[in-house]
Amino acid sequence: MAKQNKEWAVGIDLGTTYSCVAVWLEEHCRVEIIHNDQGNRTTPSSVAFTENQRLIGDAAKNQAAINPTNTIFDVKRLIGRRFSDPIIQDDLKLWSFKVIADSGDKPMIVVSYKGLEKHISAEEISSMILTKMREIAEAYLESQVKNVVVTVPAYFNDSQRQATKDAGTIAGLNVMRIINEPTAAALAYGLHKRANCVEERNIFIFDLGGGTFDVSLLTIKGDVFEVKATAGDTHLGGEDLDNRMVKYFVEEFKRKNKVDISRNPRALRRLRTACERAKRTLSYAVDTTIEVDALSESIDFCSSITRARFEELNMDLFKKCMDTVDRCLVDSKMEKSDVDDVVLVGGSSRIPKVQQLLRDFFKGKELCLSINPDEAVAYGAAVQAALLSKGNKYVPNLVLLDVTPLSLGISVKEDLMSVVIPKNTTIPVQKTKGYGRSEDFQSAVLIEVYEGERTRASDNNLLGFFNLYGDPYARRDHPLTVCFSIDADGILSVTAEEESSGSKNGITVTNDKGRLSTQQIMRLIQEAEKYKAEDQKYQKKVQAINALDDFVYKIRNAIEDVENSYKVHPQDKMKVNMAIAEARELLDASQQTETEVFVNHLNEVKSLIEPIMRIN
Repeated sequence: MAKQNKEWAVGIDLGTTYSCVAVWLEEHCRVEIIHNDQGNRTTPSSVAFTENQRLIGDAAKNQAAINPTNTIFDVKRLIGRRFSDPIIQDDLKLWSFKVIADSGDKPMIVVSYKGLEKHISAEEISSMILTKMREIAEAYLESQVKNVVVTVPAYFNDSQRQATKDAGTIAGLNVMRIINEPTAAALAYGLHKRANCVEERNIFIFDLGGGTFDVSLLTIKGDVFEVKATAGDTHLGGEDLDNRMVKYFVEEFKRKNKVDISRNPRALRRLRTACERAKRTLSYAVDTTIEVDALSESIDFCSSITRARFEELNMDLFKKCMDTVDRCLVDSKMEKSDVDDVVLVGGSSRIPKVQQLLRDFFKGKELCLSINPDEAVAYGAAVQAALLSKGNKYVPNLVLLDVTPLSLGISVKEDLMSVVIPKNTTIPVQKTKGYGRSEDFQSAVLIEVYEGERTRASDNNLLGFFNLYGDPYARRDHPLTVCFSIDADGILSVTAEEESSGSKNGITVTNDKGRLSTQQIMRLIQEAEKYKAEDQKYQKKVQAINALDDFVYKIRNAIEDVENSYKVHPQDKMKVNMAIAEARELLDASQQTETEVFVNHLNEVKSLIEPIMRIN
């Protein structure tokens, strides 16, 4: 079957710092990690806005130092959260771009684009990154891509999952499934080791990425992948390690030079880039040097950091990772000795201290380093995409049994959390529980849905609420039932019913205060098309400018040869020089000139000069 005629489904690892796209190639019976236009197999999750254009991926990251306030990164840490969230407030101190709250406490990123101030949601930025990943896939497959499987951290809550789905919708994609990142990595590992995996094996996935941390314990037996337990932190990763280094060097620069750069976005951005590079170097070297020319007020900054100092700065974060590992094992009711393989996923899992702590925790067990930690999640997502799409004959017939990461329930009398679905329950799942009215003669019963592990409902995360209107004359303890249902994407629906009156009501939990409305999503889809049109228009303009510039350059080089060979007539030479001067003048004013002007001028110059110069 030709590539162009096939309906492709791809897997996208939408990461905090880098994203990756992969596809199952049926003719080769394997997954292909798709390289981008720069030849890289991962793409920075960055979007930048300039006076003329929008940049995504490598192009955005490469100009971050000169355009820090309009270069957006880390949006995965914003998606599905409230602006007032203490975690967001801490991050604001280190981001070079500006974030404000809208009327519903939703974080909005402030950028300057084409001379105008725009407020953009995290979902919209994520949709731009997803669009870039789709374009990368389409360029490789030479075909349109519509269907995707997108990965999220296992500990993403319901609103974060819904927001990720919204981002896919804005990008014009059909999100077939939301899959947990460590589960996707387990699929990659299981497929990689499939020939040797006849007996039941317990696989521990340690996924420490750029912005999130997840661990999962799975049992693989034949074609069945069953998640036993999961734990994690949606705000722990390589970015936090970078932040510690940035703070350390900001203080050092202040101490040495009496200059505080903590409120200088450009200086912070340049220092962050240097710190990220140093962190990578310390994974294989025992020390490294940080050098930034003219960091602030024309003062050069040069310092060094040892691996031991780096580990000391971040030891509490490393120990936090190990506490999460321990919690996952306790939840799975397994011993350390029951774990057959420990698989490392995510770029930050390369850090030597992290690997040493893991080896010590599992009593000297060797870690599995056979799969690429940057690509494993996208690999697994591509396998899941192939399983969900029709017509793939040679995909292994794998069965994936995932779990819900947090307990789900409702608030009952005295603010008590009544759990309906305990954490680490295999999904999809549906559970029903009986309750009674708390008071006499209630016209409506308020059902508040929470997720979390705290005893007090109000200490947990409120997902949504609705009223059940039943018999207004019913007495206290009058029975009603509440049903929780979680689909394969981990999206929750809750219904309540009073059988005596036949009254029924419910919600698909969407966390409306933080989530985009249907109207907002449609508006953002239209804006995405507008961005696409603007990008294409600018690209055409650049191509027209380059074509005119190349022609002028060609004429300048050729005129000397022609003079030497044919002795161009002085009048003709004057015409050529005037045409070149006009073209240069036009090129110098390129920002204010429309594309058609360049195209028309090129045609005019060609028609004038080519007969004289006798060149093509």
